Amino acid sequence: MTTNLRSFMTEYKAIIDKELVEQIDYLSIPTSLKESMIYSVSAGGKRIRPVLLLATIEAFGKSPALGIKAAVALEMVHTYSLIHDDLPSMDDDDLRRGKPTNHKVFGEATAILAGDALLTYSFEVIASMKDILPQTKIELVRLFAKAAGPEGMVGGQVADMEGERKTLTLEELEYIHRNKTGKLLQYAVVAGAIIGGASKEEVRLYKEYAEHIGLAFQIKDDILDIEGTEDKIGKRVGSDVNNDKSTYPSLLTLEGAKEKLEYHRNEAHSILHKTSQKTVLLNDLIEMIVSRDH
Repeated sequence: MTTNLRSFMTEYKAIIDKELVEQIDYLSIPTSLKESMIYSVSAGGKRIRPVLLLATIEAFGKSPALGIKAAVALEMVHTYSLIHDDLPSMDDDDLRRGKPTNHKVFGEATAILAGDALLTYSFEVIASMKDILPQTKIELVRLFAKAAGPEGMVGGQVADMEGERKTLTLEELEYIHRNKTGKLLQYAVVAGAIIGGASKEEVRLYKEYAEHIGLAFQIKDDILDIEGTEDKIGKRVGSDVNNDKSTYPSLLTLEGAKEKLEYHRNEAHSILHKTSQKTVLLNDLIEMIVSRDH
Protein backbone atom coordinates (compact mmCIF):
# COMPACT_ATOMS: atom_id res chain seq x y z
CA MET A 1 0.00 0.00 0.00
CA THR A 2 1.41 3.40 -0.95
CA THR A 3 1.94 6.14 1.61
CA ASN A 4 -0.76 8.29 -0.01
CA LEU A 5 -3.36 5.52 0.11
CA ARG A 6 -2.38 4.52 3.63
CA SER A 7 -2.77 8.06 4.95
CA PHE A 8 -6.04 8.55 3.03
CA MET A 9 -7.49 5.32 4.40
CA THR A 10 -6.28 6.02 7.94
CA GLU A 11 -7.82 9.50 7.91
CA TYR A 12 -11.18 8.60 6.43
CA LYS A 13 -11.54 5.22 8.11
CA ALA A 14 -11.33 7.06 11.45
CA ILE A 15 -13.97 9.54 10.28
CA ILE A 16 -16.28 6.78 8.99
CA ASP A 17 -15.85 4.71 12.16
CA LYS A 18 -16.76 7.69 14.34
CA GLU A 19 -19.67 8.80 12.16
CA LEU A 20 -21.14 5.28 12.03
CA VAL A 21 -21.38 5.09 15.80
CA GLU A 22 -22.61 8.68 16.17
CA GLN A 23 -25.37 8.23 13.58
CA ILE A 24 -26.71 5.25 15.53
CA ASP A 25 -25.98 6.45 19.06
CA TYR A 26 -28.28 9.46 18.95
CA LEU A 27 -31.31 7.38 17.85
CA SER A 28 -34.15 6.92 20.36
CA ILE A 29 -34.41 3.14 20.09
CA PRO A 30 -34.35 0.12 22.43
CA THR A 31 -30.95 -0.33 24.06
CA SER A 32 -30.60 -3.92 22.84
CA LEU A 33 -31.14 -2.83 19.23
CA LYS A 34 -28.70 0.07 19.53
CA GLU A 35 -26.03 -2.14 21.11
CA SER A 36 -26.48 -4.79 18.42
CA MET A 37 -26.19 -2.25 15.58
CA ILE A 38 -23.14 -0.55 17.09
CA TYR A 39 -21.51 -3.92 17.85
CA SER A 40 -21.41 -4.86 14.18
CA VAL A 41 -20.56 -1.46 12.68
CA SER A 42 -17.71 -1.24 15.23
CA ALA A 43 -16.32 -4.69 14.48
CA GLY A 44 -13.56 -3.29 12.28
CA GLY A 45 -12.90 -4.01 8.64
CA LYS A 46 -10.99 -2.16 5.95
CA ARG A 47 -13.93 0.09 4.94
CA ILE A 48 -13.04 -0.51 1.28
CA ARG A 49 -16.45 0.55 -0.02
CA PRO A 50 -16.52 3.92 1.78
CA VAL A 51 -12.89 4.56 0.82
CA LEU A 52 -13.67 3.79 -2.83
CA LEU A 53 -16.54 6.27 -2.76
CA LEU A 54 -14.47 9.02 -1.14
CA ALA A 55 -11.39 8.39 -3.32
CA THR A 56 -13.56 8.69 -6.44
CA ILE A 57 -14.89 12.05 -5.27
CA GLU A 58 -11.33 13.21 -4.71
CA ALA A 59 -10.35 12.05 -8.21
CA PHE A 60 -12.78 14.66 -9.54
CA GLY A 61 -11.12 17.38 -7.49
CA LYS A 62 -13.93 17.66 -4.94
CA SER A 63 -13.73 17.34 -1.16
CA PRO A 64 -14.32 13.77 0.05
CA ALA A 65 -16.27 15.34 2.94
CA LEU A 66 -19.18 15.74 0.51
CA GLY A 67 -19.64 11.98 0.51
CA ILE A 68 -19.25 11.09 4.19
CA LYS A 69 -22.95 10.37 4.76
CA ALA A 70 -23.19 8.36 1.54
CA ALA A 71 -20.13 6.38 2.63
CA VAL A 72 -21.62 5.77 6.08
CA ALA A 73 -24.90 4.60 4.53
CA LEU A 74 -23.00 2.25 2.25
CA GLU A 75 -21.14 0.71 5.19
CA MET A 76 -24.43 0.30 7.07
CA VAL A 77 -25.85 -1.78 4.23
CA HIS A 78 -22.65 -3.78 3.92
CA THR A 79 -22.75 -4.47 7.68
CA TYR A 80 -26.42 -5.50 7.56
CA SER A 81 -25.57 -7.98 4.80
CA LEU A 82 -22.80 -9.50 6.95
CA ILE A 83 -25.10 -9.85 9.99
CA HIS A 84 -27.67 -11.70 7.91
CA ASP A 85 -25.07 -13.68 5.96
CA ASP A 86 -23.69 -15.12 9.22
CA LEU A 87 -27.09 -16.38 10.46
CA PRO A 88 -27.63 -20.13 10.97
CA SER A 89 -30.19 -20.14 8.16
CA MET A 90 -27.55 -18.81 5.75
CA ASP A 91 -23.78 -19.33 6.16
CA ASP A 92 -23.98 -20.20 9.89
CA ASP A 93 -20.72 -18.50 10.89
CA ASP A 94 -19.54 -18.04 14.47
CA LEU A 95 -16.82 -15.48 13.73
CA ARG A 96 -16.77 -12.21 11.82
CA ARG A 97 -13.67 -10.01 11.75
CA GLY A 98 -12.24 -12.05 14.60
CA LYS A 99 -15.22 -11.50 16.92
CA PRO A 100 -18.33 -13.58 17.66
CA THR A 101 -21.00 -12.92 15.06
CA ASN A 102 -23.94 -10.71 15.98
CA HIS A 103 -26.44 -13.50 16.53
CA LYS A 104 -23.98 -15.29 18.84
CA VAL A 105 -23.95 -12.23 21.11
CA PHE A 106 -27.48 -10.83 20.81
CA GLY A 107 -29.55 -13.78 19.57
CA GLU A 108 -31.00 -14.42 16.13
CA ALA A 109 -34.10 -12.22 16.44
CA THR A 110 -32.19 -9.11 17.51
CA ALA A 111 -29.49 -9.76 14.90
CA ILE A 112 -32.10 -9.93 12.14
CA LEU A 113 -33.75 -6.72 13.35
CA ALA A 114 -30.39 -4.94 13.70
CA GLY A 115 -29.69 -5.79 10.07
CA ASP A 116 -33.14 -4.57 9.06
CA ALA A 117 -32.58 -1.34 11.00
CA LEU A 118 -29.21 -0.66 9.37
CA LEU A 119 -30.64 -1.26 5.90
CA THR A 120 -33.64 1.00 6.41
CA TYR A 121 -31.77 3.73 8.26
CA SER A 122 -29.13 3.94 5.51
CA PHE A 123 -31.64 5.56 3.14
CA GLU A 124 -32.53 8.17 5.75
CA VAL A 125 -28.82 8.96 6.10
CA ILE A 126 -28.44 9.55 2.35
CA ALA A 127 -31.61 11.64 2.24
CA SER A 128 -30.16 13.88 4.97
CA MET A 129 -27.00 14.72 3.00
CA LYS A 130 -26.19 18.43 2.82
CA ASP A 131 -24.66 20.38 -0.09
CA ILE A 132 -26.12 17.84 -2.55
CA LEU A 133 -28.87 18.79 -5.00
CA PRO A 134 -32.25 17.07 -4.36
CA GLN A 135 -32.24 15.39 -7.80
CA THR A 136 -28.75 14.05 -7.10
CA LYS A 137 -29.90 12.56 -3.79
CA ILE A 138 -32.86 10.93 -5.54
CA GLU A 139 -30.49 9.35 -8.07
CA LEU A 140 -28.14 8.18 -5.31
CA VAL A 141 -31.05 6.58 -3.43
CA ARG A 142 -32.39 4.93 -6.61
CA LEU A 143 -29.02 3.43 -7.53
CA PHE A 144 -28.40 2.40 -3.91
CA ALA A 145 -31.72 0.53 -3.69
CA LYS A 146 -30.97 -1.20 -6.99
CA ALA A 147 -27.47 -2.23 -5.90
CA ALA A 148 -28.68 -3.60 -2.55
CA GLY A 149 -31.96 -5.12 -3.71
CA PRO A 150 -33.27 -8.04 -5.79
CA GLU A 151 -31.32 -7.06 -8.90
CA GLY A 152 -28.19 -6.63 -6.81
CA MET A 153 -26.87 -7.96 -3.53
CA VAL A 154 -30.04 -9.79 -2.38
CA GLY A 155 -30.49 -11.53 -5.72
CA GLY A 156 -26.82 -12.53 -5.67
CA GLN A 157 -27.18 -13.91 -2.16
CA VAL A 158 -30.15 -16.06 -3.19
CA ALA A 159 -28.27 -17.38 -6.22
CA ASP A 160 -25.30 -18.10 -3.95
CA MET A 161 -27.42 -20.17 -1.54
CA GLU A 162 -29.13 -22.02 -4.38
CA GLY A 163 -25.73 -22.76 -5.90
CA GLU A 164 -24.48 -24.64 -2.84
CA ARG A 165 -23.75 -28.33 -3.41
CA LYS A 166 -23.93 -27.74 -7.16
CA THR A 167 -21.21 -27.39 -9.74
CA LEU A 168 -21.84 -24.00 -11.29
CA THR A 169 -20.63 -22.74 -14.63
CA LEU A 170 -18.21 -19.82 -14.63
CA GLU A 171 -21.03 -17.63 -15.96
CA GLU A 172 -23.31 -18.62 -13.06
CA LEU A 173 -20.54 -17.99 -10.54
CA GLU A 174 -19.82 -14.56 -12.02
CA TYR A 175 -23.53 -13.70 -11.84
CA ILE A 176 -23.43 -14.40 -8.10
CA HIS A 177 -20.35 -12.30 -7.52
CA ARG A 178 -21.32 -9.43 -9.81
CA ASN A 179 -24.44 -9.09 -7.68
CA LYS A 180 -23.69 -10.35 -4.16
CA THR A 181 -20.37 -8.51 -3.83
CA GLY A 182 -19.85 -6.47 -6.96
CA LYS A 183 -22.96 -4.26 -7.02
CA LEU A 184 -22.19 -2.47 -3.75
CA LEU A 185 -18.55 -1.97 -4.76
CA GLN A 186 -19.80 -0.65 -8.09
CA TYR A 187 -22.23 1.67 -6.32
CA ALA A 188 -19.40 3.07 -4.21
CA VAL A 189 -17.50 4.18 -7.29
CA VAL A 190 -20.53 5.37 -9.27
CA ALA A 191 -21.90 7.33 -6.30
CA GLY A 192 -18.51 8.95 -5.83
CA ALA A 193 -18.39 9.89 -9.50
CA ILE A 194 -21.91 11.36 -9.39
CA ILE A 195 -21.14 13.39 -6.26
CA GLY A 196 -17.90 14.49 -7.94
CA GLY A 197 -19.84 15.85 -10.93
CA ALA A 198 -19.02 13.18 -13.53
CA SER A 199 -20.50 13.23 -17.03
CA LYS A 200 -22.55 10.25 -18.26
CA GLU A 201 -19.53 8.93 -20.18
CA GLU A 202 -17.32 9.28 -17.12
CA VAL A 203 -19.89 7.45 -14.98
CA ARG A 204 -19.88 4.65 -17.59
CA LEU A 205 -16.09 4.31 -17.42
CA TYR A 206 -15.99 4.31 -13.62
CA LYS A 207 -18.78 1.75 -13.51
CA GLU A 208 -16.74 -0.50 -15.82
CA TYR A 209 -13.67 -0.04 -13.59
CA ALA A 210 -15.78 -1.00 -10.59
CA GLU A 211 -17.07 -4.16 -12.27
CA HIS A 212 -13.52 -5.41 -12.65
CA ILE A 213 -12.46 -4.61 -9.09
CA GLY A 214 -15.67 -6.20 -7.79
CA LEU A 215 -14.81 -9.50 -9.48
CA ALA A 216 -11.17 -9.16 -8.47
CA PHE A 217 -12.28 -8.67 -4.86
CA GLN A 218 -14.31 -11.89 -4.86
CA ILE A 219 -11.67 -13.94 -6.67
CA LYS A 220 -9.17 -12.83 -4.04
CA ASP A 221 -11.65 -13.83 -1.31
CA ASP A 222 -11.92 -17.30 -2.87
CA ILE A 223 -8.13 -17.59 -2.99
CA LEU A 224 -7.82 -16.48 0.64
CA ASP A 225 -10.36 -19.13 1.66
CA ILE A 226 -7.68 -21.60 0.57
CA GLU A 227 -4.43 -19.79 1.31
CA GLY A 228 -5.46 -17.44 4.13
CA THR A 229 -5.32 -17.92 7.89
CA GLU A 230 -8.15 -17.52 10.39
CA ASP A 231 -6.06 -15.07 12.44
CA LYS A 232 -5.74 -12.70 9.50
CA ILE A 233 -9.09 -13.00 7.74
CA GLY A 234 -11.07 -13.08 10.99
CA LYS A 235 -13.32 -16.04 10.14
CA ARG A 236 -13.07 -19.74 9.44
CA VAL A 237 -10.99 -20.67 6.42
CA GLY A 238 -12.14 -23.43 4.13
CA SER A 239 -15.80 -22.53 4.71
CA ASP A 240 -16.49 -22.53 0.96
CA VAL A 241 -15.18 -26.09 0.66
CA ASN A 242 -17.10 -27.17 3.77
CA ASN A 243 -20.31 -25.65 2.36
CA ASP A 244 -19.62 -27.33 -0.99
CA LYS A 245 -19.67 -24.02 -2.86
CA SER A 246 -18.38 -23.46 -6.36
CA THR A 247 -15.48 -21.00 -6.33
CA TYR A 248 -13.02 -19.64 -8.85
CA PRO A 249 -10.30 -22.06 -7.68
CA SER A 250 -12.70 -25.02 -7.80
CA LEU A 251 -13.74 -24.17 -11.36
CA LEU A 252 -10.46 -22.81 -12.74
CA THR A 253 -7.87 -24.37 -10.38
CA LEU A 254 -5.97 -22.16 -7.95
CA GLU A 255 -3.53 -21.11 -10.65
CA GLY A 256 -6.37 -20.35 -13.06
CA ALA A 257 -8.08 -18.21 -10.41
CA LYS A 258 -4.86 -16.24 -9.94
CA GLU A 259 -4.66 -15.68 -13.71
CA LYS A 260 -8.27 -14.45 -13.72
CA LEU A 261 -7.43 -12.11 -10.86
CA GLU A 262 -4.53 -10.69 -12.85
CA TYR A 263 -6.81 -10.17 -15.87
CA HIS A 264 -9.30 -8.08 -13.88
CA ARG A 265 -6.45 -6.18 -12.25
CA ASN A 266 -5.02 -5.19 -15.64
CA GLU A 267 -8.42 -4.29 -17.08
CA ALA A 268 -9.22 -2.03 -14.13
CA HIS A 269 -5.92 -0.18 -14.55
CA SER A 270 -6.49 0.10 -18.30
CA ILE A 271 -9.91 1.71 -17.85
CA LEU A 272 -8.59 4.29 -15.39
CA HIS A 273 -5.96 5.26 -17.94
CA LYS A 274 -8.79 6.30 -20.27
CA THR A 275 -10.09 8.86 -17.77
CA SER A 276 -8.87 12.42 -17.31
CA GLN A 277 -9.15 12.50 -13.52
CA LYS A 278 -6.39 12.13 -10.91
CA THR A 279 -6.85 8.41 -10.22
CA VAL A 280 -3.69 7.63 -8.24
CA LEU A 281 -5.67 6.47 -5.20
CA LEU A 282 -8.05 4.39 -7.32
CA ASN A 283 -5.11 2.69 -9.02
CA ASP A 284 -3.55 2.03 -5.62
CA LEU A 285 -6.83 0.54 -4.39
CA ILE A 286 -6.68 -2.04 -7.19
CA GLU A 287 -3.29 -3.15 -5.93
CA MET A 288 -4.51 -3.26 -2.35
CA ILE A 289 -7.48 -5.44 -3.31
CA VAL A 290 -5.45 -7.99 -5.27
CA SER A 291 -2.51 -8.20 -2.85
CA ARG A 292 -4.35 -8.22 0.52
CA ASP A 293 -3.91 -11.12 2.91
CA HIS A 294 -7.23 -10.66 4.74
